[in-house]
Amino acid sequence: MPAFASATSPAITLDSPLEAVLGSRSAASFKKAFGMLVVGDLLAHYPRRYASRGELTAITDVPIDENVTIVAEVLDVRERPMRARKGSLLEVRITDGRSGGIMTLTFFNQAWRAKDLHAGVRGIFAGKVGAYRGALQLAHPDYELFEDNGEAGDQDARKWALTPIAIYPATSTLASWQIGKAVALALAALAESPNGLPDPVPESVRTKRKLLGWLDALTKIHQPETDADWQKAQDTLRFHEAFVLQVALLDQRAKSQMRDSTPRPPKTGGYLDRLDAYLPFTLTPDQMTVGDEIATDIALPAPMNRLVQGEVGSGKTLVALRAMLQVADSGGQAVLLAPTEVLASQHLRSITKALGPDLAATLMPTLITGQLPAAAKRQALLRTVSGQSRIIIGTHALLSANVEFFDLGLVVVDEQHRFGVEQRQALRLKGNNITPHVLVLTATPIPRTVAMTVFGDLDISTIVGLPEGRAGITSHAVALAAHPAWLSRVWERVGEELDQGRQVFVVCPAIDAAGVPEDDAGALLDDAKMVASGSGGGSGSGAGAGAGAGADVPVAPPKASVESITALLREHPVLGTKRIAALHGRMSSDDKESVMQAFATGTIDIVVATTVIEVGVDVPNASTMVVMDADRFGVSQLHQLRGRVGRGSVPGLALFVTYADEDTLARQRVEAVAATTDGFELARIDLELRHEGDVLGVSQSGGRSSLRLLRAARDGDLIADARELAGEVLAGDPQLTTHTALAEALRRRLSEAERDFLDKN
Repeated sequence: MPAFASATSPAITLDSPLEAVLGSRSAASFKKAFGMLVVGDLLAHYPRRYASRGELTAITDVPIDENVTIVAEVLDVRERPMRARKGSLLEVRITDGRSGGIMTLTFFNQAWRAKDLHAGVRGIFAGKVGAYRGALQLAHPDYELFEDNGEAGDQDARKWALTPIAIYPATSTLASWQIGKAVALALAALAESPNGLPDPVPESVRTKRKLLGWLDALTKIHQPETDADWQKAQDTLRFHEAFVLQVALLDQRAKSQMRDSTPRPPKTGGYLDRLDAYLPFTLTPDQMTVGDEIATDIALPAPMNRLVQGEVGSGKTLVALRAMLQVADSGGQAVLLAPTEVLASQHLRSITKALGPDLAATLMPTLITGQLPAAAKRQALLRTVSGQSRIIIGTHALLSANVEFFDLGLVVVDEQHRFGVEQRQALRLKGNNITPHVLVLTATPIPRTVAMTVFGDLDISTIVGLPEGRAGITSHAVALAAHPAWLSRVWERVGEELDQGRQVFVVCPAIDAAGVPEDDAGALLDDAKMVASGSGGGSGSGAGAGAGAGADVPVAPPKASVESITALLREHPVLGTKRIAALHGRMSSDDKESVMQAFATGTIDIVVATTVIEVGVDVPNASTMVVMDADRFGVSQLHQLRGRVGRGSVPGLALFVTYADEDTLARQRVEAVAATTDGFELARIDLELRHEGDVLGVSQSGGRSSLRLLRAARDGDLIADARELAGEVLAGDPQLTTHTALAEALRRRLSEAERDFLDKN
């Protein structure tokens, strides 16, 4: 156990280094284990659960090979000599009082521990769970025994037994009770500080919400006397977290509106009016509403920062194109950043087609990607810097230093989840000291609560309705673990679609047998990786699975790859006669473009691809999407892939093939997508499974959330209330001159990297 320093300093604050409270040696331990540097870091390390002396942990539920902290009672103790070497082995059996709930603690040459670890004593035991001869054990565990309270009266004994014990997220080097002792020192030091702990939540808000004071809440969450104490403390600190975060987002939104941007008002009879007259269809009501919102924004001298979310195929790209033409009408340029070369090329073709020959010749849409031939790239760069091209489309290559613009007025980011804030900022800074308007598109619907927490500084528009004439999509989860013969039916169904003159996508999670994820598409998302690692084994649909009915299926078939599935289909008795092509990120730009052009014109029947075709690829005659090893993809990714079919008058069919067992999370995700095509419902499910991501970090999907107690999936009403109250405070005091504690909390809550994130976002 670390030797903690005495808390004697009268000037301890949340910004004080941990050394001031714990001493240098213990502070180093906390820095190494948790990255903690200051007192505030330690006090924000909240308990993960609470136990009581009278409530024992279910031993049969503890996971093997993981560090655990449990409350148990010593059953018996025995010492015996070791057989292979000198010395003794102390074996202590602990119990949870249930049948079978027994674990053994083993200590080598530490017989003296038997004085404390006698039958009937209770305590907290921590260590890594192992198994020896079928029995659970902890070797040389840390422990803290409860002091004997047997002489107290019945009422005191009951209170002692039921007092909550904070159980902290711990490590192999810092046990839960060691963390608790460090927290106690920090709380005592803060309580003795002459300035106390000024509360960042204004008194009027605390009164309205019936919140505890900040120091009181911190004390009760770490050192509760009753369950009601920590529950009330959690409520207070959860609101506290939401309030400070919303102040940060609203403050950033206000600051962004203070930057200068060139107004781009509509022009009667200009490029936008000519496009609308040329379109062979009428805009949907949602497209018109969102278009009007964007048109109003970019006509103002303050930069637009708007997120447009909408279902796959709802017409977001058309809405963005209309905004581009409004900018072009003012003499400015618009750039569209796409995540893949395939999608960038698709956008170039669809935008050129939508403009028609006359407008396309005038506006000269230009493509800039990393794999352009040198001569073509030089020409594209010249068109861009001279202003000859008003619409520029490209990939990450647009971020290169040699890409310069004549008058950048609008940045459109397609599929925002594929880009980090650094990349978006790099493009925004190419506006020649004038901040361009920014339009962010996503086909992954965002629940309202996430929009308020992650994109709270953006205006949000939503396109719900789909264009008329869509035939819809039917989806099925094909569970091969229970029905291996169904794989044969999948290929039969593909053949039936091809016989009707339609085309098919087959998507795999890897390019080849090595299992390396797709490069060009940004690889599988973090949540897909999580699913892959936790799918329970046995996922994959490689060539070894066989194509005929009754084929033997391996217990753990290899991961499906473009290479293996292409080979399988070419050997299939029916599909082998069809025109099949592979598509993935390792192919050259020309080869990828050639395949997609051939597929779009109908000279290829089946494209076997990675997630390079996840977004934006539009082939109206493509009716079927087969996703192999669907359990290796995330919810939003499966929804995106499904959106590649059913885009015209041809009915869509999505088959999600999986070997995942029925009771696994991976299988649940696949079945959730198969059960509904409602992207907003899937976004809700995805949020529950995946949490919010790092709300104030570069990562915006999956991973460990930077939120502590707040959860967007659960706390929607609280977040909305906090946002409203934060707005009222900022409206009355934009600079927070009279709310110094709130300003300090804002500074403390936002690390330098996080403030940079908000500034760039």
